[in-house]
Amino acid sequence: MTRPVALDNIAHADLRVALRHGAAHGHAVNQALLFPTEFAEAQRDFPILFRREPAEGLQAVALLGLDRDENLFLEGDRWTSSHVPLSLQRGPFLIGLTADGAAPVIQIDLDDPRVDAEDGEPLFLPHGGQAPVLDHVGRLLAAIHVGMADAGPMYAAFDALGLIQPVTLQLMLDDERRYAISDHEVLAADRLEALGPADLGGLHRAGHLGAAFLLATSLGNMPRLIARKNARDAA
Repeated sequence: MTRPVALDNIAHADLRVALRHGAAHGHAVNQALLFPTEFAEAQRDFPILFRREPAEGLQAVALLGLDRDENLFLEGDRWTSSHVPLSLQRGPFLIGLTADGAAPVIQIDLDDPRVDAEDGEPLFLPHGGQAPVLDHVGRLLAAIHVGMADAGPMYAAFDALGLIQPVTLQLMLDDERRYAISDHEVLAADRLEALGPADLGGLHRAGHLGAAFLLATSLGNMPRLIARKNARDAA
């Protein structure tokens, strides 16, 4: 159970945090939530799919592995991808709101084992002010906050144009091993290419067109994911 509290430079003046990665910190997963603010970086490494959740609606996810709890981009406590999904980078930090709900604030889960770790870095400078690690966390959470706000309108625009399509991905690792990934959707490149000038212009004016092309292009990472899987299994 998490115990998030608003970060305070007085109450938490001596707090130290280690932004470690690894299975112990929830990174042994075959999918990770993505936000539009990281699509440009994420599409270089991962196939990006969509899940349609009953409560949250459409959500973009990076496909990290093919088996349960399999992250093909994680080796021990080290990521081998150039980008780490923001939802996993944030560590024990969360976005909260002020008491009046008017502004976002940084929260921290004090029960996370990375908090007050021996190898942790200070969050605040000795004479006040934020330490570099907290500046970094602030940028991560700001990108998540903006991405959360962008996601709903963007995905709704894609959906309205029929760009998000259900798909069952049939992946062949070799002559005997096959995987079928179902219950997911993708941004269909053929649908995007078939849009007329008016629809393309509408996406461009809304700032969504670039993201649409990034999402469609990301599916080209599937063969590289299969290669990682084969290499991991062979090892």
